[in-house]
Amino acid sequence: MARVPYVDADDVPDEYEDLLESSLQGKPLHVYQSLGNNPAVLAGMRGFLSSLWSDSGLSDRERELVILAATSEIGNRYEWHQHVNIARGVDIADETIAAIGADDLAVLDDDERTLVEYARAVVNEEVDAVAHDEIAALYDDDAIVGIAATAQGYAALGGMITAFDLELEEGTEFHGWDPR
Repeated sequence: MARVPYVDADDVPDEYEDLLESSLQGKPLHVYQSLGNNPAVLAGMRGFLSSLWSDSGLSDRERELVILAATSEIGNRYEWHQHVNIARGVDIADETIAAIGADDLAVLDDDERTLVEYARAVVNEEVDAVAHDEIAALYDDDAIVGIAATAQGYAALGGMITAFDLELEEGTEFHGWDPR
């Protein structure tokens, strides 16, 4: 059972009700319902995450590769599960998803492998000059900031999910680290 309650629309001021729902799924998600215990923080997190989606300088595919890399690195099942579905929606094959989950990046091309390795280095606070130079050969400074913010943003969200001990939504089973 989650360590904080899942709030409903009736529990938050009217202006925050829509923030409890996934814009992709059109239904409340436990992650947002837990953050709804502090509606101002929920609004801030949703704004931040929205900015990562729209302003990171990454394609949808690149964004999801970064998020999968970050969530697998921290071992967050809830976040991984949510983003397996999103990754599939942007045409990331289950083979690629499984490779990231198993830390076996051989199926990725060189550029995507560099992106995933950089995202992991950001999460682990292990970006050195070599890692920076490799990502800088592929992306401009704007996108590098977007990659780092996305990796750390989702790692931070994963930390809250772990702290709150969130369960997957009812009727949902974990895809597994290898969703094939």
